[in-house]
Amino acid sequence: MTRKDAKLKIFEYIEMFYNRNRRHLSLGYKSPAQFEMMTKHT
Repeated sequence: MTRKDAKLKIFEYIEMFYNRNRRHLSLGYKSPAQFEMMTKHT
């Protein structure tokens, strides 16, 4: 497996299995998607 293949597999895992809607304590009880939107506007 090449480095490029590994990066692609990691990206696919995050996009498919990581819950972007679950609220996280470390993000101030915001979902990762909400937190990302907040940081883009600042």
